Amino acid sequence: MKTALVVAAHPDDEVLGCGATIARLSHEGWEVHVLIVAEGSTSRKEKRDVVSSSEEISGLAKCAEDANKILGVTSVSLLSLPDNRMDSMDLLDIVKIVEGYIVKYQPALIFTHHAGDVNIDHKVLHDAVIAACRPQPGHVVKELLFFEVPSSTEWRPASSGMYFTPDYFYDVSEFISKKLQALSVYGSEMREFPHPRSIDAVNYLACWRGASVGCQAAEAFMLGRCII
Repeated sequence: MKTALVVAAHPDDEVLGCGATIARLSHEGWEVHVLIVAEGSTSRKEKRDVVSSSEEISGLAKCAEDANKILGVTSVSLLSLPDNRMDSMDLLDIVKIVEGYIVKYQPALIFTHHAGDVNIDHKVLHDAVIAACRPQPGHVVKELLFFEVPSSTEWRPASSGMYFTPDYFYDVSEFISKKLQALSVYGSEMREFPHPRSIDAVNYLACWRGASVGCQAAEAFMLGRCII
């Protein structure tokens, strides 16, 4: 049984970043586990208040469960790290969390955020995953891929830092409909076109990524490491 782990910052990032690839891998017999580390809600208020945001947090958790069921994932783990405040934590604490799930699921393949995203949680989690996947002798993770998240990755100007330049693509022509269906479950997180985090924009991006490599629809990644 091949096993993959998707490590995402917030509910909906996992679907935006690699939802159609998740659906494809699940269809092909992979065991796909999803880890979402932050609660995804409290940054919308001036001060973090988990109690007053509890209903919204619970709603997002339910959306995550329902959306990932559509994609065919094996498990979804939802943690409660502070939304858009993960830079206030010691990086080591986040690394330890990721390491724990690597030990638990023994994934050969990990998907996570690109380092250049505008969202601070994406950047912090990227660094934590890199640290947790140090290629020490016998380490189980053999392939590491970084995904793009519409409304975060492309908002990083190329001149201001690390820019997303994909070099690894999954043909998801048969699975893009699953991704769009899963995103529709996250109704509160989606926006109207031409916002990049809209159903139409996500579909157009998949079509463009596909056209750039000769297929109907694709999800694009940057290769972090591949050990064969």
